[in-house]
Amino acid sequence: MTTTLTSKKKQKKQGMLGNVMRQFNNAADIIDLNKNIRKILEVTNNEFIVHFPVRMDDGEVKIFTGYRVQHNNSLGPYKGGLRYHPTVDIDAARALAMWMTWKTSLAGLPYGGAKGGIQLDPTKYSQDELQRITRRFTYALGDNIGPELDIPAPDVNTNPQTMAWILDTYMSTKSPNERSKNLHVVTGKPIGAGGSAGRDRATGYGVFLTIKFWAEHNDIALRHKKFIVQGFGNVGYWAAHFLKNEGAILTAVQDAYGSIYNDGGISPEDLLDYAKANNGSISGFAGASPIENTEFFGLDCDICIPAALGNQITVDNAHHIKASLIAEGANGPTDVKAEEILLQRGIDIIPDILCNSGGVIGSYFEWLQNRNGEIWQLEEVLDKLERKMRESFNKVMHKTRTQQMDMRTAAFVIAIERLEETYVQRGIFP
Repeated sequence: MTTTLTSKKKQKKQGMLGNVMRQFNNAADIIDLNKNIRKILEVTNNEFIVHFPVRMDDGEVKIFTGYRVQHNNSLGPYKGGLRYHPTVDIDAARALAMWMTWKTSLAGLPYGGAKGGIQLDPTKYSQDELQRITRRFTYALGDNIGPELDIPAPDVNTNPQTMAWILDTYMSTKSPNERSKNLHVVTGKPIGAGGSAGRDRATGYGVFLTIKFWAEHNDIALRHKKFIVQGFGNVGYWAAHFLKNEGAILTAVQDAYGSIYNDGGISPEDLLDYAKANNGSISGFAGASPIENTEFFGLDCDICIPAALGNQITVDNAHHIKASLIAEGANGPTDVKAEEILLQRGIDIIPDILCNSGGVIGSYFEWLQNRNGEIWQLEEVLDKLERKMRESFNKVMHKTRTQQMDMRTAAFVIAIERLEETYVQRGIFP
């Protein structure tokens, strides 16, 4: 069964949704955004809640709840990830969908923003159960996703395998002569299922690139700089991998299972190998010592990369942060009030809609290749990604200098101005 929700009044805003709305309103006030366009952008276009049954390995049937929120498509098809996590709900999906709209607009992509997922803890289900859950969720969404309508991608606790299941399920609902036309219904697929070289590292590589651009802008050498990473999934690992190759030193990592520290340096590659053999957990890694989770953000370092979930840096820990740069690998990791504290302390923040936009740019490249029947080599993908991200970074830095604003405000202003221009030029139907 499918429920379609239409926002008729402002919802109570809290958590990530409250953050994204305050960020939007701040930028909208600065540019004196047209009041009618503001009304359009502050609500979502479509919201879907689906409840669907799935048979478990023991024969029991469980009912799961999935979400898909489509915020705005004035620039192109909706684009955004699907996450499997207990914190997934309609407000989280709304917030993340809005951030995707700003992110794709800032990156200059022909996409709008969407987000969604299923409220579950994937560690409690077998691989076969996750496959059935994913396929049933895809079937429940039906034609509310599509290669020219809404294109999902991996997010927290989803991966290329998840995308392959969605692709296969979606294509099986089409007539045989139409199936090959739908290869780009999802991105982040395995290479053998139409994925793109480099998509696996695109988000983490983008995080690294924005740190590198920031260092160049401030005439800072990354060599010997100490950095810490919260979240050691796809984004955290690749960001750490590329930073280490620049001579920076990974000194601490935190994941859902605990925190570890080694002032002399942690090998990202060794830690990844260990985590893969330890059910995804970094706990017990011999190359570092365990520390209390509450100590993590207060560690002595130069760069902090929150690459896990939202609202991790709050007023409770913002005063303890010693890093001079926070690079937001996650979506919405810094609370608005915490950001005020950090900026007052002179700490730079590369905002999520810029910092982790390598993922959606990489997805765009995959979508283009599928659409055009092309296959790009890894070097070509990474080169195009670097050029695209440098362009976005330079626009943000130019805005911060010329209008005396922080990087997040500059990024939002650029993103919203592009959307405003689109509505002004096209008009509003009817």
